[in-house]
Amino acid sequence: MSKRRDGREAAVQYLYQRDIHGGDAPELLRDFWGVREANTGVREFAESLIRGFSEKAAEVDEVLKRHIRNFEVARLNTVDRNILRLAIFEMFHRLETPPIVAINEAIELGKKFGGEDSGKFINGVLDQVKTELTRPLRDAVTPYTKGPKPQKKPANPQI
Repeated sequence: MSKRRDGREAAVQYLYQRDIHGGDAPELLRDFWGVREANTGVREFAESLIRGFSEKAAEVDEVLKRHIRNFEVARLNTVDRNILRLAIFEMFHRLETPPIVAINEAIELGKKFGGEDSGKFINGVLDQVKTELTRPLRDAVTPYTKGPKPQKKPANPQI
């Protein structure tokens, strides 16, 4: 299993545990890693997802609310809710992850950890969520950070 897939699994498992037991104390994460084995790369990736989601939780839940018509976020199945949250976080805030990858990974997590129809449900919700994106679905985005942006050359330069 890839580091990223394993990291996503661990992040969903942690978010599930946090939902069930409440709180977000550092001890909870330490206790989680005491039970869940993972190499350093997996832990680092999972923790970056967990921290990132935690910082954007209210925003992510607002996006989720808009796409689960006639339903409350709190009433969603705990597994499905946390898979959706993680995927939405990645789609909007992890620019190095193409949104289509986040969607596909979420569907697979739903099939593995959720109920009989979780994969289909997650797919349906995320299919709606992706309509809000303003970036390419199949490409990672690398923010341009060094120096001024290159200028486009005119189509018909004057000689």
